[in-house]
Amino acid sequence: MFPVSSLPAMNQKTPRVRHVTVDERGDGQRIDNFLLRELKGVPRALVYRLLRKGEVRVNKGRAKAGRKLAAGDVVRIPPVRLPEASIPGVPSGNQIERIEKTVIYEDNLLLILNKESGLAVHGGSGISFGVIELLRASRPDQKSLELAHRLDRDTSGCLMLAKKRSALRILQQLQRDGRVRKRYVALLAGRWSRDRQQVKVPLKKNTLRSGERMVRVDAAGKDAHTEFRVLKRFPNATLVEAELKTGRTHQIRVHAQYLGTPILGDEKYGDEQANRDFRQLGLKRLFLHAASLRFPWPDRNEPYTFDAPLSAELQRLLDKL
Repeated sequence: MFPVSSLPAMNQKTPRVRHVTVDERGDGQRIDNFLLRELKGVPRALVYRLLRKGEVRVNKGRAKAGRKLAAGDVVRIPPVRLPEASIPGVPSGNQIERIEKTVIYEDNLLLILNKESGLAVHGGSGISFGVIELLRASRPDQKSLELAHRLDRDTSGCLMLAKKRSALRILQQLQRDGRVRKRYVALLAGRWSRDRQQVKVPLKKNTLRSGERMVRVDAAGKDAHTEFRVLKRFPNATLVEAELKTGRTHQIRVHAQYLGTPILGDEKYGDEQANRDFRQLGLKRLFLHAASLRFPWPDRNEPYTFDAPLSAELQRLLDKL
């Protein structure tokens, strides 16, 4: 555990053991995600260290990171200094108005956004407000608003949120069963001769000394499967549709790199020269967009289908090409 004195920006009150009873909001949530919410601002590495050392208890027993909580469970949270509550501040009216304009569908259970590139799904690591914080500020009476999946900060497009715990459990189960069809559009460096590519290579997450998270193709990693289909060919680029069959971190980006045709605008896994060339054409972001979602729903005859149009910036680039 990090010494409390090693966190200079933290609250100076003496921390104490907390016993938190899980309510409906935490029902079905993994213990690691529950702790990240309760200990907002504390480094993620510290949360996992507390779990590994057995300092976090559920109903007086040790808990692993993957354990799922149930309403009524009592979680023992050890003493940890938290950031000052005043640091994050309050989202501005312009920020709230901007996030509300990205809503493409809403009912009493679901909320679907066309997330902008550059907007994280949640705050942390120097980011005061992500999608979830902005929406909760916008809807203070909505008690159970939760992310149902994640998109990289630089990826735009369809993002699912649940407005009730029951809806979140359904969405999570649909994803585990592979019944949520997620289709992306990406512009790749280089020109493909084939119309389709199936990539089935395992991926493993690594953390560099700088703290940056990288994903590599590794036989010891988790199975990952992406289907690529060519939408249009350009002289030095290929527009493809990518469909996720599994949902690994950075999966499309690393699989595109594995094929030798990384996504344009990708500063982490991309080609530096190709990125420079396309920056001169106006591409200043990752060209990866979650274009559509499709999934069934209990007691509903037709599946939900959602489409998110490309941003004006990406469409202008395609028109120019």
